[in-house]
Amino acid sequence: MRAYIRRAVVPAVVLSLFVVGCSSGSEEKDAAPESKASTEAVQEPAPEPSEDPSSAAPVPALSVGETGSFDVGETDEYGENFKVTSKMQVTVVSAKYVTPAEINTSNEPEHGQFVKLTLTLKNVGQAPAEFAGYGVMQWEDDETAAQDATTLEGVGDGPDLDTTYKPGQSVTGSMILDVARRGGIVSYSGSDDPEATGPLFTIKLPK
Repeated sequence: MRAYIRRAVVPAVVLSLFVVGCSSGSEEKDAAPESKASTEAVQEPAPEPSEDPSSAAPVPALSVGETGSFDVGETDEYGENFKVTSKMQVTVVSAKYVTPAEINTSNEPEHGQFVKLTLTLKNVGQAPAEFAGYGVMQWEDDETAAQDATTLEGVGDGPDLDTTYKPGQSVTGSMILDVARRGGIVSYSGSDDPEATGPLFTIKLPK
């Protein structure tokens, strides 16, 4: 009786080891793909760069003898969706305070002082560009807020700056401005951009 029990127990132990070995192997095979999937990195699309207002080109602040550039453009037929189409370059050739007699007029300046501002404008872009200074040239200083400085004095004397410039074309001409006193800042705000909040360039007048 004892020998029979010993023979019966041995196959049972072998069988149990075989079952355990098979089950552990199958579990490892099933777990392998899950482990691989968990280690795979999920690639997300890179965020689009945001527009930073501080990265916009600074407004040229020029003195006599200096050169700067500014963008020009156009809107659609509804006066919206402004887009830059070309670039203009401006050089301040001279700024001279003049009397009515020196510019052949009998009119006295309304604000206090005539100044003859001579500029060279050049289209350095790839498309035609227009410059129109009348009504958009302002003067100000630390004491006086911005005032319209344009006049019709001197119109017809020499080349006219207010015209359309084809790429590569330039004009050197003068405009007579009416300012309160010597010094201060002249600004040009002739942008067609309905959302523009400042001038395209400024000029520091000598004292």
